[in-house]
Amino acid sequence: MAEGVKQRLAWTLELMSKEQLREFLLRLPDKDLCQHSPGVTPAQPEEVGGMEVASRLVAQHGEQQAWELAQQTWEQMGLSQLCAPARKESAMQSGVKEKYQNQRRESSCPTQSWRNEYLHQKSTQLLLLHRSQHRGYDFLLRSRKNHQVVDKQRHLMEIGDLFGPGLSTQEEPPTVVVHGVAGIGKSTLARQVRRAWEEGRLFRDLFKHVFYFNCRELAQSETMSLAELITKDWAAPDAPIGQILSQPEQLLFILDNLDEPKWDLKEQSSELCPHWSQQQQVHTLLGSLLNKTLLPTASLLITARITALRKLIPSLKHPLWVEVLGFSESARKEYFFQYFTDESQGIRAFISVKSNPALFTMCLMPLVSWLVCTCLKQQMEQEQPLPLTSQTTTALCLHYFFHVLQAQSLGTKLRGFCSLAAEGTCQGKTLFSPEDFREHGLDESNISTLLNMGVLREHPTPQSYSFIHLCFQELFAAMSYALGDRVLKSGSFKNIKITPDLRDAYDRRDLFGKPTICFLFGLLSDQGMREMESIFKCSLSRERHRSLLDFAKSEVLENHLNLDPYSWHLLHCFYEIQDEDFMKNTFTFYGMRICVQTDMELLLFTFFFTFCHHIERLQLIEGGQHRQARRTSGAFLYSWGPFTDSWWQMFFSILKVPRSLRELDLSGNSLSCSAVQSLCDALKSPHCHLATLRLVSCGLTHNCCQDLASMLGVSPSLTELNLRHNELGDLGVKLLCKGLRQPACQLRNLRLYQTQLSEEVKKMLRLLQQEKPQLLISSRRVHFPVAGSYHWPNVGLHFVVTEPVTIEIEFCAWDQFLDQIVPWHNWMVAGPLFDIKVKPGAVAAVYLPHFIALQGQHVDISWFQVAHIKEDGILMEKPARVEPHYVVLENPSFSPIVVLLRKIQTALSIRVIANVLLYYRLQPGEVKFHLYLIPGDCTIQKAIDDEEKKFQFFQIRKPPVQPQLHMGSRYTVSGSDKLEIIPEELELCYRSPGKPQLFSEFYVGHLGSGIRLQIKSKNDETVVWEALVKSGDLSSAAPLRDAPTSLHFVDQHREDLVARVTSVDAVLDKLHGQVLSEEQYERVRAEPTNPDKMRKLFSFSKSWDWTCKEQLYRALKDTHLPLIVELLEK
Repeated sequence: MAEGVKQRLAWTLELMSKEQLREFLLRLPDKDLCQHSPGVTPAQPEEVGGMEVASRLVAQHGEQQAWELAQQTWEQMGLSQLCAPARKESAMQSGVKEKYQNQRRESSCPTQSWRNEYLHQKSTQLLLLHRSQHRGYDFLLRSRKNHQVVDKQRHLMEIGDLFGPGLSTQEEPPTVVVHGVAGIGKSTLARQVRRAWEEGRLFRDLFKHVFYFNCRELAQSETMSLAELITKDWAAPDAPIGQILSQPEQLLFILDNLDEPKWDLKEQSSELCPHWSQQQQVHTLLGSLLNKTLLPTASLLITARITALRKLIPSLKHPLWVEVLGFSESARKEYFFQYFTDESQGIRAFISVKSNPALFTMCLMPLVSWLVCTCLKQQMEQEQPLPLTSQTTTALCLHYFFHVLQAQSLGTKLRGFCSLAAEGTCQGKTLFSPEDFREHGLDESNISTLLNMGVLREHPTPQSYSFIHLCFQELFAAMSYALGDRVLKSGSFKNIKITPDLRDAYDRRDLFGKPTICFLFGLLSDQGMREMESIFKCSLSRERHRSLLDFAKSEVLENHLNLDPYSWHLLHCFYEIQDEDFMKNTFTFYGMRICVQTDMELLLFTFFFTFCHHIERLQLIEGGQHRQARRTSGAFLYSWGPFTDSWWQMFFSILKVPRSLRELDLSGNSLSCSAVQSLCDALKSPHCHLATLRLVSCGLTHNCCQDLASMLGVSPSLTELNLRHNELGDLGVKLLCKGLRQPACQLRNLRLYQTQLSEEVKKMLRLLQQEKPQLLISSRRVHFPVAGSYHWPNVGLHFVVTEPVTIEIEFCAWDQFLDQIVPWHNWMVAGPLFDIKVKPGAVAAVYLPHFIALQGQHVDISWFQVAHIKEDGILMEKPARVEPHYVVLENPSFSPIVVLLRKIQTALSIRVIANVLLYYRLQPGEVKFHLYLIPGDCTIQKAIDDEEKKFQFFQIRKPPVQPQLHMGSRYTVSGSDKLEIIPEELELCYRSPGKPQLFSEFYVGHLGSGIRLQIKSKNDETVVWEALVKSGDLSSAAPLRDAPTSLHFVDQHREDLVARVTSVDAVLDKLHGQVLSEEQYERVRAEPTNPDKMRKLFSFSKSWDWTCKEQLYRALKDTHLPLIVELLEK
């Protein structure tokens, strides 16, 4: 019950502006709602979300009092409209149906005209993404050299940036290609551009004339002149063609739905037509505009679906790519309030939809938002319970047409109407004559009924009709296929009776991107089939359901779900059919990498990821594709954000279902308090088996720690929590300690930085570890059993201890302390920053590593100091002595400490001990390398190792830098075989471990006999480091392949493997009992030669799935690594 009140209160609070929320907080009796303790700055209202405020109100006052307090405060603010929807909803749910006669209502007609719908979208902002290449140009995360450059060029943009210097630097007039999925708002955007120009709000300084053409209507004409084309969009009967064409650079042609007609736009004349009055075929005329042979200085804006871009690209010249991503979360709310003229109805509708996360996500598509608002409006007017339960687009459309519009009133004519839609879909036809309707058994009265319902719209000249949206035509077409009224003659659908014409209409790679196929999946779901059987009073064959899924599964296995846009469409089909058994048996992946950029893609990801039961590790990486991850036994999710509270709530839903996910890494992603609350709620689920949670550098503060603490006492499986690089403060850690002391807490390893904690809190942590000896609260710990001298090689420290002692060490990124050293420019960092915890008096001496080269240069040891970072500032200590690699402190006291070197005003160039780190990653057809030049600081190397491991790079050990290098000097990196290295220069400088380190990147297609690398001083060309890299340097620990686009690796290289695998028995031993039965194992071994054995092995592989072939691949990699590397390089 409390959860329901909290959610309802949160949704209502989110409707308030930042200013209103600020006033709301100030009016509360407890004005310190967001302040946890004296001395702590209260959170600014704009930093506090509705969920966070609601949670604290309910926690402090209880559900009933919190709700009453909120209502009183809204009334004091004059926001009584926020109270009315909730009261009304509560009354309706309890069965009390009061009539609100004082509220304005619109017409009782259940639907509004489609033209009026555009008025509601007039000022609603769509998310637009400028891309350097169109969506679908390549796999979202395929390894390519230019991906870093490509990705940096994508950015969100405004509608006003579609033309002008902000979008392109090219001199030629652009062709702006607005693309996106069906129903996402492409045509809405095209109309917005035209309307805004007419009203003087957009592009008046760029274009004297803007012409809008719907290609669906242009397709009704076979021939047309340029003059006739322009006249079609001219208000007066006669257009001044000569005057208009005299300044073509001031013309903008908008070609909406260019992909709908089945035109071959490549077949256009290469010569400019002699006169604007000359007749041409319509597709030739438009092709000449696209190819810039006609009016080359005019600008174009075209809209098309993503799946149609491949056929349009050859016709385009100077294209600029803009993808429509739909409504943002705030734009969805704005749309609802524009649709409902009664504000209280808008609030009720919005709150209702937000309670259905899947439906609210689908509302990013303007078409879905319109459908939802229309359905909810009818329910309000009929005083029906408000919530819509639809989880899929198909279910929503069925509800709209058969529960709102009552389309089944057509009776037996409905099947004919579906057949008409299917015929048009397969022929690329969207305008239908009265004769077309008659051919399918529909007369004028049926047409009139469909017009009144709002299913059709009329086009007067010539008299014809179209569906109000193409998606609706595709829905009714899918019904015809589901009913079996049409038969698919397609090699893709061997056993399924669904159309001899869909394969002709769609390319196989486009097939799953078509709404018709997506709707077909939805109609053949269990729910969809029940609805269809109820509507059409018939029984549907379950054979179609199974045949469709069999074909879809073959697509998954063939493409291994690389998750290019094509695969997103496939996932959407799976989402529509909601077949859990199919999902469990199909998604047997052990690793994947995927990039989501809309809430809808996140919804699809969370749905199918719950069925990936073999994946144990998931890492979220913000910023899209700036770096790529290898396919391993884990998943990498890239996202461009923005990460709203709703985004996080949906993402964390994957933790609430039974699955095998054991590790979640959210490091580097900013988490709001509401996001942390959603995470903790998910971790409390009895179905959650997560053991490791990494929240490094997530911007967490003490405000998040109460939720984390309560989760620790409830989570059934969490054993490791990493909270490093967060500003938790004393208050936050105290709250965590309360959670850690709970008897049910399973945590065994808590990582957090203690450098800025008070002694009181540090003591609290030590006492906690004594109470729970199984709990480790540190980064590193070692026990010295007796008095003596000990070297700790992993961290470079040396201790002389006087008794048995346990020492804890933490690596710190210490740039946060630089402002405490005054003046900073007089000092240079000379070693790592350690936070060492040990019993006082137990250490007689500590040897702190430094990277200053003492040999061969004059360095006064008095220049060395050890900085102790204390709560009240930094204390400098003179070391007892300085050795070539260490600074020695005797009888030391400990706090975070670092070795510093005083800089001399005479500008000596300090020589240092440097390291070269070389990392590689194998990917299809090439090897990618990262090369670092850094001072000899183990904490920097550790930070680089951690970063590279995230993306499955592996280090190659090579000889160290021989001479001492000069700090601040520049060095050039070069290689053999005209190797392209970016950047070619590196500066040897100190960068805190908490900051990104500089590196050079290069690719090698074929290692061959090896590549030679060199680093030279830029000043005198002295070689300071060189190495030879051969294929044998590539460790067998590396995953050596990426998912192929078609055949598995072992199938691609069958011939070579048969001829060249020499230790077949070793391979068989690894497959025995897992892939091969005892009988198969012996039959292969019985063959006389190794090639014969491999042929016999491959004869069994014909029945293997992808997982079995993966096991063969791993066995070959383990036993024949050089051969596998060579084959990958081909």
